Amino acid sequence: MAYDYEYFKKAVLDLTKIDLDAYKEKQMKRRIDTLIAKNKITGYDNYVAALKKDNRLFEEFVNYLTINVSEFYRNPEQWQIMDREIIPDLIKRFGKNLKIWSAACSTGDEPYSLVMALSRHLPLNQIKIYATDLDKQVIAKAKTGLYVEKSIASVPDDFKKKYFTKVGPSYQISNEIKSRVEFKEHNLLKDTYPTDYHLIVCRNVLIYFTEEAKDEVFRKFQKSLKSGGFLFIGSTEQIINHREIGFERRNSFFYEKP
Repeated sequence: MAYDYEYFKKAVLDLTKIDLDAYKEKQMKRRIDTLIAKNKITGYDNYVAALKKDNRLFEEFVNYLTINVSEFYRNPEQWQIMDREIIPDLIKRFGKNLKIWSAACSTGDEPYSLVMALSRHLPLNQIKIYATDLDKQVIAKAKTGLYVEKSIASVPDDFKKKYFTKVGPSYQISNEIKSRVEFKEHNLLKDTYPTDYHLIVCRNVLIYFTEEAKDEVFRKFQKSLKSGGFLFIGSTEQIINHREIGFERRNSFFYEKP
């Protein structure tokens, strides 16, 4: 029997509950083939057998599959819009107890950026961010809160001084910020979505998804938002059919649920 990529996708779904059909095939297959070769394993069947037996290999695979490229205040000009327009609008509409979800939060850069951005408008003890990711390894890293200098390059200087401590070559984010974020595992393609959110942030993740999977996720985000809430997406993304889904476009990266 030839163990092809179709077999491999089914095996991965059984093992990890990650549906590779939702990802762009050429891109994902190339990444996986590279990883298999790196581990000096021949064939998808042998790799699946190894994943079942070797926990280190399994963790490496899931971590590799869930693409984690993240940084604080990514695209700073968008965060300025968040600061000047979006947060004041949300406070005016919903008051100070805002429900905010950072979806596919990776190593925590985004939810921690949200806490800092909100702290210009609200006392820290009134800020709570719900942050989710598919990969428990990156969640563990997020909870540790240790970052390289490049990751925090765009953080405003006053926040860098106030909330980061240099630890060797790295920077540790303060417990004051960390304590405002609750991390959970969540699969955007499989799990139930939380509801009644005022702001959802999901940036530079869906570019790896097929058009069908993307559409499904955007529709679920729309249902998760309260009327008057916002979805903040990445600079490499756009929602072509936003009106059909039920969004108004506030600007390039912020979509409002009327």
